[in-house]
Amino acid sequence: MKNITDLPWMKIASSYIGLHEGTSLKANAKVVKFFGEAGHPEIKNDHTTPWCAAFVGAVLEEADLPHTGSLLALSYAKYGQKLDNPIGGCIATKKRNGGGHVFFVVSFDDKYVYGLGGNQNDQVSISRFPRSVIYSYCWPEGVAIPDKVVTTVVANTATDVKET
Repeated sequence: MKNITDLPWMKIASSYIGLHEGTSLKANAKVVKFFGEAGHPEIKNDHTTPWCAAFVGAVLEEADLPHTGSLLALSYAKYGQKLDNPIGGCIATKKRNGGGHVFFVVSFDDKYVYGLGGNQNDQVSISRFPRSVIYSYCWPEGVAIPDKVVTTVVANTATDVKET
């Protein structure tokens, strides 16, 4: 059994909670850094490119784990070790109009998954998603899947999340 806070990528991801993408005139330098770490240094000050996959890729890169190198959220549906159900610390994807969304699972119950992700209301935050909208779950490539992960108690999460 592991505690979710013992997973290196979850420590890194949680350190960014509250980071906002910036203003329409200037992107946050840390968000721009996510694009570079995810394999896209050509993106410098862009407020039209969704950055949820850049966030996940950058966090995995910082944890010395492989990532997809793609800015397409649904690229993570084909990544790592496939899971039938969520585990704390896994990566989840969902489809949305115009693309997808990707995030790390911090907790879940029978109805909802609580995801720590970038570009959730223009920031890194924990948001609640109905389990029925989740497209895929996976565990990071090269990391043994634990029997159980003790998850985080989540309160005050956003329920109407802007992901573009």
